[in-house]
Amino acid sequence: MNKIKKIVIAACSLVLVSVGTSALAGSDNFAGPYIGLSISGYGLGVEGHSSNTSTSSQGNSQGAAGDESDTDLQIGKIAAVSGGEVGYVLPLGDSLALDVGATFLAGEAKLDYEGDDAKSTQASVALKVDDLVTYYIAPTLVLSDTSSVYIKVGLSEADIGVEGNVTTPADLSGTTWGIGTRTVLDSGIFIRSEAGYTDYNGISSHGTGTNQATSTTYSANPDTAYGKFSMGFRF
Repeated sequence: MNKIKKIVIAACSLVLVSVGTSALAGSDNFAGPYIGLSISGYGLGVEGHSSNTSTSSQGNSQGAAGDESDTDLQIGKIAAVSGGEVGYVLPLGDSLALDVGATFLAGEAKLDYEGDDAKSTQASVALKVDDLVTYYIAPTLVLSDTSSVYIKVGLSEADIGVEGNVTTPADLSGTTWGIGTRTVLDSGIFIRSEAGYTDYNGISSHGTGTNQATSTTYSANPDTAYGKFSMGFRF
């Protein structure tokens, strides 16, 4: 969270320094609150890992010996996702503006770990990601009365759920970077196109001891690249 705060403050400071004492004119056509609907193409990459260390009796007084098993997973998936966005554009000069908003995406991603029936050391477990929200700022360069380009930086968060007798990891969070264009018509309707990338923190979980040994751990490191098209209305 501290990292994203520093990025936001730095971006705002650069914009304000650049504006100076310019008159608020050209960027007024983009100013004000807005809402929109979006369709996005997401490429999801997930690196997963499961590890289990168990002990088994050897049938003598020497006690137990350790048995460790590891499984690595890599998943690549492309999916279309719908969502919405709300925000506010603040004019900062003839050709500069600051867009502050949030996007909401519907859908779910799942990472499945299948148990090893032969050793009976791991049961089936799934980590699920849904309810993705991104809070962003986007310093914007106004090219004309109707067109602009922007660079976006934001904080993305998602809920994490589990299936199986394991602990629930902390919610997912990461930093989103994007670049896009926005066209605003006289009617207030706008069209936005954007491409970007989100780098998420790693998540981990372990067995609860009920049909899943506490020595069994699961982890995942997801990230996404996306392309988005949205339409909306500026009030």
